[in-house]
Amino acid sequence: MKSLLTRATLALTLAISIAGPAAAHRQWMLPSATVLSGQDPWITVDAAVSNDLFYFEHVPLRLDGLAVTNPDGSAGTAENQATGKYRSTFDVHLTQPGTYKVALASAGIMASWEENGQRKRWRGTAETFAKEVPANAEKLQVTEGARRLEFFATSGKPTDTVLKPTGKGLELSPVTHPNDLFAGEKASFKLLLDGKPAPEVEVTVIPGGIRYRNDLGEMKVKTDKDGAFTITWPTPGMYWMTAQTEDKKTTVPQANKRSASYTATFEVLAQ
Repeated sequence: MKSLLTRATLALTLAISIAGPAAAHRQWMLPSATVLSGQDPWITVDAAVSNDLFYFEHVPLRLDGLAVTNPDGSAGTAENQATGKYRSTFDVHLTQPGTYKVALASAGIMASWEENGQRKRWRGTAETFAKEVPANAEKLQVTEGARRLEFFATSGKPTDTVLKPTGKGLELSPVTHPNDLFAGEKASFKLLLDGKPAPEVEVTVIPGGIRYRNDLGEMKVKTDKDGAFTITWPTPGMYWMTAQTEDKKTTVPQANKRSASYTATFEVLAQ
């Protein structure tokens, strides 16, 4: 059963990541706060896939592969995990001072081909591709996808250990600390693809609460030759950022392209 759920999760996340930022359904994690203090800080996180940002009305975001990284780089724990009809939830106990990273990252393959006059579709991993997709499949089309969905939270003074890129897929390399964001101020970031600058990638930023306003309020910028871009936050609140790019660096020879996406939630405070 767990294997079936994992494959279903991979299918959904790959389909959304390959569809791109323009797709109606958006994946997100919404922490109760990202800048905390006190003796025993916790955060509660909602996670879902929906049309309206930070509003539950479609399906829950499955938590398979969820990873918490502590300020010292060790693995943390997502406690009290639960998945309901429209959302998943979990808690993170910030037991160390500094900055945490909470991320969902996945990669996989989507394939389609014709068999006896009917179109067949398959989703899985590079490891299972050769076993489950016929080697002589007719009109075979293969696409590889990778996605990263994350946020950062800080207890006390911000630190930078968890900001170091993994070198896999599309990632954010913050210049401005992601928990030091204020309305009216400019924040600087870089996008990396497999650890190298990702130039000419469109980045979309949308403030939460779109259910309650007519204007989407999205901001679009493109990375420069060094993968760098800046955002000036118009108002305080939670913001959703997403970007996607494609290249030919696939892990299976049958795939003609790789799609990589990055999505994150940021909290912007009032000055």
